[in-house]
Amino acid sequence: MKATATSVPRLHWPMRAQVMARVADLFALMKPRVMLLAVFTALVGLVVAPVHLNLAQSCIAILAISAGAGGAGVLNMWYDADIDAVMCRTAMRPIPRGRISEADALVFGLILSGSSVAVLASALNIVAAALLASAIFFYVVVYTIWLKRYTPQNIVIGGAAGALPPVIGWAAATGNVGLEPAIFFLIIFLWTPPHFWALSLNRVSEYERAGIPMLPVVAGRTGTTRQIRLYSFLLVPISLLPWMLDFAGSIYGAVAIVFGAIFIALAWQLRRSKQDYRRTAHRLFVFSIFYLFVLFATLLVDQRSDHGERPLVARLAAPVGSLERANPWLESVKFAGRAINVRAGEV
Repeated sequence: MKATATSVPRLHWPMRAQVMARVADLFALMKPRVMLLAVFTALVGLVVAPVHLNLAQSCIAILAISAGAGGAGVLNMWYDADIDAVMCRTAMRPIPRGRISEADALVFGLILSGSSVAVLASALNIVAAALLASAIFFYVVVYTIWLKRYTPQNIVIGGAAGALPPVIGWAAATGNVGLEPAIFFLIIFLWTPPHFWALSLNRVSEYERAGIPMLPVVAGRTGTTRQIRLYSFLLVPISLLPWMLDFAGSIYGAVAIVFGAIFIALAWQLRRSKQDYRRTAHRLFVFSIFYLFVLFATLLVDQRSDHGERPLVARLAAPVGSLERANPWLESVKFAGRAINVRAGEV
């Protein structure tokens, strides 16, 4: 008897559904929203660099950095599967739920990480590839395996891995590292502790149950809010350096001042809050994500250069024929802004 045209899809639908669910679980292992913010900062480093790659090279660089960030996220979830299972915010991840085995996650993470470094080295340059390999190693080995379970300063030292993407993007374009990407690195490095500690203030009991010595567990609310305020005061003047050193224009300077003042105000409010400190901590956590995205998005559109390039804002006001180069990057800002939202379970 002949199979009808409609019978074949019905026969294969359960298998297709399983494949789609499997792909979704593997994608979830990559911490996509955390990865997106990191990749966006890498895109900024790539675009503001004085050497501009063609579209194909740029796409390869961003895809390689994305795969590297995703691979690091997978390896992080692989190693942390035991503590993820006892924490409410991470218990629904694919490995604790039994949807992905630890062995499969390990293989997937290693393939992503290794191939991303190899592609970046062969398609662009060895400096960018070495930086990407260092970021993956630092996040997986230094932070996840070594620091996270043994010191309350884990997020401070481990934050270096998350601060490297704009440096990798810059190196992908130029083949070297300069003052500008070093400042981008410092901005993210100083941003990471108050961002993550604001989250962990609302998860103290979970970290205690998992045996993770996060700062709120070891130092309490008072000590943690004091450190958040300290890092916030250090972050804001560093965030002004691109404007002060003429890497970025006055629009960036104004945004950095206004948003930096809000950041400090929220940190100060958290330091003084007592009964409602959990709500204030969550407000700071949410704002910190928005702060970093807006800061780097403004840096992207208000860049300056000593190499004959006008800021992207000025190029957007140019004749239509000159917009071909600017539009892809402007669209990337819009896309990242729509896609980045708060998912504490991925951090």
